[in-house]
Amino acid sequence: MKITVDKTELVKVLQRMQGIVEKRNTLPILSNVLVEEANGGITIMATDLEIFIKDMCPADIDERGSVTVNARKLFEIIKSLPEERVDMKITEDRMAIASGKVKYNIMGIPAKEFPAFPSVPEDSLVRIDQNIFSEMIDKTSFAVSTDETRYNINGFFLQKDDNNIRMVTTDGHRLALIKKEYDNIPVDTAGVILPRKGVVELRKLFEEEGSFFFGISERNATVKKDTTIMNIRLIEGEFPDYKQVIPRENDKKVVAPRVELMEALKRVSILASDRIKGVKFSFSPGRLVLSSSNPDIGDVVDELAVEYQGEELEVAFNARYFIDVFSVMEEERVFMEFKDSLSPGVVRPEGSEDYLYIVMPMRL
Repeated sequence: MKITVDKTELVKVLQRMQGIVEKRNTLPILSNVLVEEANGGITIMATDLEIFIKDMCPADIDERGSVTVNARKLFEIIKSLPEERVDMKITEDRMAIASGKVKYNIMGIPAKEFPAFPSVPEDSLVRIDQNIFSEMIDKTSFAVSTDETRYNINGFFLQKDDNNIRMVTTDGHRLALIKKEYDNIPVDTAGVILPRKGVVELRKLFEEEGSFFFGISERNATVKKDTTIMNIRLIEGEFPDYKQVIPRENDKKVVAPRVELMEALKRVSILASDRIKGVKFSFSPGRLVLSSSNPDIGDVVDELAVEYQGEELEVAFNARYFIDVFSVMEEERVFMEFKDSLSPGVVRPEGSEDYLYIVMPMRL
């Protein structure tokens, strides 16, 4: 197959593939992208068997053919070429690339060995607002578990509830929940679990302008934007019943300035243990004292004014868990609820019931 293609367009397509291609794997072909002819251009596809992505790049084609070549090397080569015009010649297991006076010959693997892209019934896809989904991802992504032994919380739980959609994540120490009034989504009340890596790649795609379409089948989620199609295999398993862990009896209520509290936590956590970042919260009427100590380094105390009228309370938390959630909020003040030193705390933006964050205390 002989191809003439625009460098800029090809780089844009190959860029989308880089996060999906496996860096280390037992199947060498999963390090490759599939390049084959399509109507009016070439189709490029990548997969790690959990996520499939394919896109089309406009090109002039003289002969038909296909091959798979290393995704990262191809991206680096095309990006480095001196001219916009790129000429490619493909055989069953090789690719020749020329631009100006530069010529590359790349070894490949026959296309017949590349995994097939899952079938996608495009008529079942519905248009979605990517801005809503982007916000939901941003406000929950930091709480996703990275513990591979707990596969059912290694992703984002997406659920429909009346006219709302909910996204929930947890790592067992904290839980983030956001809901939006939005009913144009093909998800039911049972919900689905989208894998962490798939959602990360989806979030990158949402940065682009265009119309997005979304669909859920029995085992996969599909997103389509123009000629780009991403297919993500759902996590099989049951997400924990998050509604049961939402505290109902937290009677100690605090309102605090978000940025001021976040900066104080950053200062105090400097001396905390690198692993757990434990900080003690000491509440008294109108005041919050933050403290941490490290027997090998020293100790630190910081204080700020808050709205609180309850009895004195001391409770310890991982400071990073609070910094994570404060950094994705926009509101000036945060509302926090506590019960005692052993019960989980609740954090939400002041005046909002649509975003909820639960964090477990720790012993220092």
